[in-house]
Amino acid sequence: MHNTDVLVIGSGIAGLSYAIKVATSFPDKKVTIITKADDSETNTKYAQGGIAVVLNKTDSFDDHVHDTLKAGDGLCDREVVNFVVNEGPQRLKELIELGAQFDLNESGGFDLGREGGHTVHRIIHHKDTTGREMERILLLKAYALDNIDILAHHFVIDLITEHQLGKITPTTSGGVTCYGAYVLNEKTNKIEKHASCITLLASGGAGQVYGHTTNPAIATGDGIAIAHRANAVISDMEFVQFHPTALYQPGRSPLFLISEAVRGFGAKLKTKGGEEFMHKYDSRKELASRDIVAKAIDSEMKILGDQSVFLDCRFLDSEKFKSHFPNIYQKCSDAGINIEKDMIPVVPVAHYFCGGIKVDYHGRTSIKNLLACGECARTGLHGANRLASNSLLEALVFAERCHLQTVKDLNKEDYRLFELPDYKEVSTVRPNESAIISKNIHELQALMRNHAGIVRSNEGLKRALGKLESLYTETESLYKTTKLTPRLCELRNMVTVAHLIVSHSLKRNENRGLFWNVDLS
Repeated sequence: MHNTDVLVIGSGIAGLSYAIKVATSFPDKKVTIITKADDSETNTKYAQGGIAVVLNKTDSFDDHVHDTLKAGDGLCDREVVNFVVNEGPQRLKELIELGAQFDLNESGGFDLGREGGHTVHRIIHHKDTTGREMERILLLKAYALDNIDILAHHFVIDLITEHQLGKITPTTSGGVTCYGAYVLNEKTNKIEKHASCITLLASGGAGQVYGHTTNPAIATGDGIAIAHRANAVISDMEFVQFHPTALYQPGRSPLFLISEAVRGFGAKLKTKGGEEFMHKYDSRKELASRDIVAKAIDSEMKILGDQSVFLDCRFLDSEKFKSHFPNIYQKCSDAGINIEKDMIPVVPVAHYFCGGIKVDYHGRTSIKNLLACGECARTGLHGANRLASNSLLEALVFAERCHLQTVKDLNKEDYRLFELPDYKEVSTVRPNESAIISKNIHELQALMRNHAGIVRSNEGLKRALGKLESLYTETESLYKTTKLTPRLCELRNMVTVAHLIVSHSLKRNENRGLFWNVDLS
């Protein structure tokens, strides 16, 4: 059995920030970070736009709060919005002190960008690879701390609670406590027991549930699914943000994101015939919030019968474009698109989850000793729709709040680590298991795209729910009778997350933000 004081599941900005702070506060305690792929392969790594932070006199906390509340369509928790926005500059300062570098203007100040839903320029960025820069500096710091262990290629199967200990059932009035996790070591192919005093879920998003997504292959909703199985409260899963502008490349997954900052830079959305259309949907045109732009594009594609719309950058200063968006410029070039002569084909794809594991203002879940932050957590900041570039900000602020809660708990509680029971493994390997898993994943993704996408209906959601029940039964049978592999565990988690999205969608009785049901309009 592996013992650790603090177990962190996920190595993105949320998990790393938290781990570094806890390890620094408690140099005598052990912090273990578990990640299922390489240590840097996270959603953070692919974040292009930047961090929304109030930094100059032309902006204000009130303005940022207003923009966030408006984007969230009345469902944000105002107190959360206030403290996230107000704590942003200090969290950014900490990153810079670690060595993170951000773009400067000719005057030596931060070169602030503007994205959809923002009324002013307030996005701090590192070219168009902001997440990669943050991941780089945080990993360097984490590896420099002797009391942090990072275990790559370790897959968390389930949390360990009283249910596994045989003490009480999850429905007992005494509540549920997390004692650690069962983890599949992909190098040894053995399931290990990791006992911990405090566990943090920072496992990222679930875009792969839709297949057509900007998210990397790892984004299969694992944290949300394992928390749900442990009886944690999950909330607002119907609010799935579809990024309006992913580079349209049929057959590719994930699809490359064309940052919202490109529209902030002046690019125009057009039909194949070169006609602008955003003025028909919102007075802010290309700078409307993501829910509005994504629905507008979806509508135009259906009206015209086209597979994409286009982002026109041909009239922009190409040298400045290359300087601001070198990665985007290169990706377009690799795809045979010359942005000086060609429009960029774009489509809306699954991007970000506003719902997830419900947490309070300190990152505490409904399970004792289990915290959550980052995209897997539902904090109340986003409401019905995320304002662009608020996600990295949220991760930094809630990582700090989870850290402060952990300091309080570790100083107060007298923890003892339980001897945990072994995970009951099955050694059988079914014939064609890999093919069955792949078939079910593709079926699940098609089901979600067709019935739980940008525009939904009661009939489609009910049809999806019925098919998901069948997929769940088949997957659970496979899970209980077959030797576990990461891909089988991912399928199980994706089915769980898909079921949560559909069931939460059927319960919502009004259209708000990202959620649109034609039967409620």
